[in-house]
Amino acid sequence: MKHYNQQLDRPIEEIERLEREIQAGEELARKCSKLGMWKIFSFPYYQGKLKSKDERLKRHLSVNVQAQNARNLMEVMVNVGKILEILNSNVNFGQCNGYQIRGISGAPVEPQCMGMDEPLNKLKGELLKDGVSVNVLTGLAGSGKSTLAKKLCWDPQIKGKFGGNIFFVTVSKTPNLKTIVQTLFEYCGCRVPEFQNDEDATNQLGMLLGHIGKNPILLVLDDVWPKSEALIEKFKFQMLDYKILVTSRVAFRRFGTPCQLEPVGHDNAVSLFHHFAQLKGSSSYIPHNKLVHEIVKGCKGSPLALEVIGGSLCKQPFEVWQNMKERLQSQSILDSSDTDLLYQLQQSLDILEDRFCINEKECFMDLGLFPEDQRIPVSALIDMWAELYNLDEDGMNAMTIVLDLTTKNLINLIVTRKVGKDADMYYNNHFVILHDLLRELAIHQSNQEQFEDRKRLIVDLNGDNRPAWWVGQNQPGIFGRMLSYLPRTLTQQKQPTVAARVLSISTDENFTSEWCDMQPDVAEVLVLNLSSSQYILPEFTQRMSKLKALILTNYGFHRSEIKKFELLAALSNLKRIRLEKVSVPSLCILKNLRKLSLHMCNTSQAFETCSIQNIMPNLVELSIDYCNDLVKLPNGICITSLKKLSITNCHKLYALPETQEFAKLKNLEVLRLSSCSDLQEMPEYVGGLHSLRCLDISDCISLDKLPKDIGELHNLEKLYLKGCSGLNELPYSVMNFKNLKHELYVICDEERASLWEHFPTIPNLKIEMPKVDISLSWLHGVRSRSYTLK
Repeated sequence: MKHYNQQLDRPIEEIERLEREIQAGEELARKCSKLGMWKIFSFPYYQGKLKSKDERLKRHLSVNVQAQNARNLMEVMVNVGKILEILNSNVNFGQCNGYQIRGISGAPVEPQCMGMDEPLNKLKGELLKDGVSVNVLTGLAGSGKSTLAKKLCWDPQIKGKFGGNIFFVTVSKTPNLKTIVQTLFEYCGCRVPEFQNDEDATNQLGMLLGHIGKNPILLVLDDVWPKSEALIEKFKFQMLDYKILVTSRVAFRRFGTPCQLEPVGHDNAVSLFHHFAQLKGSSSYIPHNKLVHEIVKGCKGSPLALEVIGGSLCKQPFEVWQNMKERLQSQSILDSSDTDLLYQLQQSLDILEDRFCINEKECFMDLGLFPEDQRIPVSALIDMWAELYNLDEDGMNAMTIVLDLTTKNLINLIVTRKVGKDADMYYNNHFVILHDLLRELAIHQSNQEQFEDRKRLIVDLNGDNRPAWWVGQNQPGIFGRMLSYLPRTLTQQKQPTVAARVLSISTDENFTSEWCDMQPDVAEVLVLNLSSSQYILPEFTQRMSKLKALILTNYGFHRSEIKKFELLAALSNLKRIRLEKVSVPSLCILKNLRKLSLHMCNTSQAFETCSIQNIMPNLVELSIDYCNDLVKLPNGICITSLKKLSITNCHKLYALPETQEFAKLKNLEVLRLSSCSDLQEMPEYVGGLHSLRCLDISDCISLDKLPKDIGELHNLEKLYLKGCSGLNELPYSVMNFKNLKHELYVICDEERASLWEHFPTIPNLKIEMPKVDISLSWLHGVRSRSYTLK
């Protein structure tokens, strides 16, 4: 009751009174139970006290608690009535599932904010006024605009006025109006519509805001880039009380006098620096105050510079601090432009170490291969770095580098859901967030060399815009048609030769699929970032003979259809493919693949036309996550070489391969089937998987029994049963676990833990009941900076 009372933000006094009554009665009963026979004459006295205490508790339960329950029930009925009213009014509008009233949509947890009281109070005063207005918060890159905007969203007075009508959306450099509006529909719990064009999106947004505008609305448009005034205009509507807060590097004076975010004052900067450098209570080197003040002075009041430099100096020896001071004294961290800040921030990369025979600076620069304001899956980094730098395939080395970059405040690591053990090395729920300025720094570092000598080639294609070196496959006009008749060798010199080991190409939804006919002969990793509903692989893909890893991610709102996937058939060195948010074509063409990862994909065609056993005989790891159209695993998935099979969050999956097929997985070490809510049973031959070390069936709520021979898994080290609400008994074969020479960890909830009480003779059995940590900071449009969930 106390736990739910806190979650619902109810008055604590009622629960505390009941708690005091129960504790007092418990203490009296405990005292009476210790009375000896020599105090027999005291028995009537204590008997009377027990009766009195019992009657008082009964009276409290029958009168006060009953009255509170009646009041709570009426309050629930009133709220249900309000929800029903909203649902009824939504019958002809977007098929809403229920207007979201639970709080801020899109903004992460409340950030650390120092030295910004004046602009915060100024903006808060504007937002608390009645009426419609656009308020602009502007300042240099890294000045704390987004941090202040997020702080405002969590201000008690702002929350008191706007309630659940606070929406936080990151716009970024290449905004997509339709995607932003679709995000707002999703935030409101409505069915996300398809828009014909931007005008249709604007019209439907007006109807959505009009529908929820019975209460004041606050819309935060974060990180709006120059020349985006027309985009802001599309979000303006005449309503009773509607506020738009824009954060941008430019003033946008057409919307009124902006709030200029000045650099942080020295005293506040020192406090902020102390926070990021962890100077309080540290057992390592504590610098002299004069040294701290000189370094803070060199940061010129930039919160980002304070964070990055403070984090890089955390627990470092005197020499590193002194060297940083001398650099800041000879060079300005913030002069007059963002370019100067970027230049100075390169210093934070100089302290990166060599790990696993590769400098972490190289790994940091690889983060620039991914789009701005998007979460970067750690699993994608693992695939890249395993092939580029010969790191281990399980990802332990890559995760070490990620954690070190996080410690140095160059990136932010977010774990959206963590219920397993760190030793499992399962990183599908781990994501990296990179600040815009640091992403620019990574790209800037990658572009220092000449085009022909770059290790990474990063190409951004928006609509029909092409870089200067781009040579299209089809030259327009008469001259182009004349060239088409010439032999290929005569026109070969027009094709740019790419010497980069990594090629990253980002396209928007307006990309025309007219590819440059380049020659990326030595590229080992290809990163394709797309946003369109249809995507054609470039023709030059089939000539990438050294390609080892392909990472294809759709950042659009709906899944993308991939065409010309057959170009990959000739790539004999291609070992890893990661596809996200696409309709997966047939996988029959893949011959030498060792790892396949499908995330939020449609898989209906992937496993239809062929036997996977015949086409991917070398597959070692298969990961399928959030693929909602997957209803049954085909028999061909049971490949002898397979060591890791992870089918997670596929809620429609109801059946696994047949027993005789399942028996082929003799080398399987990890079987993860978590959160497959429709999965009803497992094959009975699980006990024959003698190499199995980890079995995860957590949150498989429809699974009501374990395989009878599960006790034959003599190498099993971890068994996840958390959330298996349908599992009410264990097979007797678990008694065989008593013969294990190693410890067996069973990770489960309290209900499943009680099932093991019937088998007390298993000496090496270890029951763990961890708390589930869940973060929503990964949601679309969120660009968190300093929030890590562990």
